[in-house]
Amino acid sequence: MEFTFITLLNGLSYGLLLFLLSSGLTLIFSMLGVLNFAHASFYMLGAYFAYAISIRLGFWPALLLAPLLTGLLGALVERAGLRRVRRHGQVAELLFTFGLSYVIVELVQLAWGKSALPYAIPVQLDGPLFTLYSTAFPAYRGFMMLLALLILLAASWLLKRSRVGLLIQAALTHPQMLEALGHNVPRLFTLVFAAGCALAGLAGVVGGNAFVTEPGMAAGVGSIIFVVVVVGGLGSLKGAFVASLLIGILQTYAVALDVSLLSSLAHWGIRLAPDAVGYALLRLTLAQVAPVLPYLLLVLVMLLRPRGLFGVRD
Repeated sequence: MEFTFITLLNGLSYGLLLFLLSSGLTLIFSMLGVLNFAHASFYMLGAYFAYAISIRLGFWPALLLAPLLTGLLGALVERAGLRRVRRHGQVAELLFTFGLSYVIVELVQLAWGKSALPYAIPVQLDGPLFTLYSTAFPAYRGFMMLLALLILLAASWLLKRSRVGLLIQAALTHPQMLEALGHNVPRLFTLVFAAGCALAGLAGVVGGNAFVTEPGMAAGVGSIIFVVVVVGGLGSLKGAFVASLLIGILQTYAVALDVSLLSSLAHWGIRLAPDAVGYALLRLTLAQVAPVLPYLLLVLVMLLRPRGLFGVRD
């Protein structure tokens, strides 16, 4: 019971961090139709900005200011770059954001170096939230989970209930009609892109000290968030939420379970010689294949349901 419950909570906390990161990418795609390959780089920027601010002002000001700085940078990127290449189609957008991701990594290394930074968890949250038998669940992970759930509720309300959300959705399908009514459609697009980048920055603020803040952190999560948004369904916030939890729990349990098909067969009295066919594959443990599981899930979903679990866009 202790193992199952704590592992489940760890999986949920990791999955909710993935959602916090992928929600910005989902927002940008659902509103603008842009697959931002540099999204994970904005996640990295959020962590680095938070570190720079926290060593001077503390963690809580960094929690507010770092996403704002990341969002402002995203607005600048949309106005000065993405808006110019949009007229050339989606391939140009993909290439622009792909190149931008490498530019951001190089700039971060020039500014902060290539070593990991000592970005620490705030003292107020550096302790156990509760203890189950002999295992303590960190308070900071509970804070991450609460923050991700609040973002889910806020984003859902913004997109479905607020006037701004309705204007943004109208701008996607009927931009000329919206401009005729006196609304600035390019400004709406800039706000959406900035908001998506700010969400990535917020994920970096809370994820950078929970895991590690270093130049490779963008590459470490970049492919996973695309798995999340594709499995959940491109443009679906609900799909991103479900897929994030599914992948988070799947990977966490796989890492925690050090079992293999070979050991399972031995438990049932079936023992294979080392020269048996497929022996090397059978001895692989779940922990060893855990990094591959999200991509296997992606392949399976694409075969059975190409639009994803809750896909709303082609």
